[in-house]
Amino acid sequence: MNKKLGLGKLERERLTKLLRNTKGTITVKDAARILSTTQSKAAKMLARWAKKGWLLRVQRGLYVPIPLESGTTDIAIEDPWVIAARLFAPCYIGGWSAAEYWDLTEQIYRTTLVVTARVIRKRNMVISGTNFLLRTIAEDKIFGTKNVWRGQAKVLVSNPSRTVIDMIYDPKLGGGLRPIIDMLNNYLNSDKKQMDLLMEYARRLNNGAVFKRLGFLLEQYALQEKEVINFCKSSMTKGNALLDPSLEKYQLVSRWRLWLPKSWKIDQGSTDVLC
Repeated sequence: MNKKLGLGKLERERLTKLLRNTKGTITVKDAARILSTTQSKAAKMLARWAKKGWLLRVQRGLYVPIPLESGTTDIAIEDPWVIAARLFAPCYIGGWSAAEYWDLTEQIYRTTLVVTARVIRKRNMVISGTNFLLRTIAEDKIFGTKNVWRGQAKVLVSNPSRTVIDMIYDPKLGGGLRPIIDMLNNYLNSDKKQMDLLMEYARRLNNGAVFKRLGFLLEQYALQEKEVINFCKSSMTKGNALLDPSLEKYQLVSRWRLWLPKSWKIDQGSTDVLC
């Protein structure tokens, strides 16, 4: 456990000014601009303050303040969303992390899921003890998001409808088929349901598997949503898709050109499907 070390009067004044004029994260460029100095000198100041326990180095050139009430430098990142927004922009918080935010799930996920347009080599990253899972997407596919305040910083998060469509597009974003079905049902039974947005986002993603998965799942759990089911049916592409690409195909639902996994039969307690 490392304890904070004292600061001289000038250091304290500079650090106070820096913290007052930043929002959750601090870069060398920020420090140079705010303190009217060169980036080289700013980098040295930030490194010194981190060594003394007043800042936490998240990544090269990126720092976050350590809470004043903390007597030690051994802390976890206070808000991973703020770090993600700074590190991986353009990006948004999506998948299970967004589902948690919108109360579509009661599960607690320890990994923050980030959808980014940046070229990322590593999909799984651990930064200062915090886990991030990254999924890449074309920048023109960043839509259906909402700015939310996290302390003094604004962060993009997928809205409820985009969250659902993203998980249907890539079931890994929801942690697999079973939790996605639960979250879809929660969405359908909530005041966040906007079926027109589901159709719009599915159309804009323009992925054949999305129409097949969404139409099939709605036919199973929300048969009353005839408009969306018919929309999905009319938008289907040729070829067969997998309901969950991470699971081995087992049974083909020909009317939806969709392969179901064996776990579907077990989870549903029946072999009945609409073929």
